[in-house]
Amino acid sequence: MIAIIDYGMGNLRSVEKGFEKVGAKVIVTRDIAEIRRATGVVLPGVGAFKDCMDNLKKFNLVEIVKESVLVEQKPFLGICLGLQLLFSHSEEGAGSEGLGIFEGKVKKFEGDLKIPHMGWNQVSIKKDNPLFVGIEDETYFYFVHSYYVAPEDENIVLTETNYGGVFVSSVWRNNIFATQFHPEKSQDSGLKILENFSRNC
Repeated sequence: MIAIIDYGMGNLRSVEKGFEKVGAKVIVTRDIAEIRRATGVVLPGVGAFKDCMDNLKKFNLVEIVKESVLVEQKPFLGICLGLQLLFSHSEEGAGSEGLGIFEGKVKKFEGDLKIPHMGWNQVSIKKDNPLFVGIEDETYFYFVHSYYVAPEDENIVLTETNYGGVFVSSVWRNNIFATQFHPEKSQDSGLKILENFSRNC
């Protein structure tokens, strides 16, 4: 069973439906016991960084996320804001501390760009990995975001995408995968991502 963490912000139903389409057993929950029993954990997210962190704290979910990811080493998938929350700090608003699982900042797109970056864009795969098995390099995925992650450790960069310059569109370290794009909105290629993640669970 894969636990999709419900902290009151995120496109939970569409993520749930995506996993169901590939035959995965999922539960949308904020119950700590259920998250502990899960074989994999998904952290989706839309909205403001600080609001999401505040909700994770409000529902006492910060420690169980860290426990699942860092201690139990369960397969973990962050989606969109669920990627950004893994980092130590965001520049959004007046600034906010993240989960600190990865060192690095969440930064706003600059320059003469339409913000948010919304729609289909290609991802350049930087290394062989379990998440993109069966997916060709430069495949299109669906994005909706105004901020992007800037990891301090370049070794975690899994894919990059160009939007007025190159930015990191997914990361991977050990059991942790996280994408800036939305697999659940990316049709067959996105479903393949969810299927591959489910297989790891």
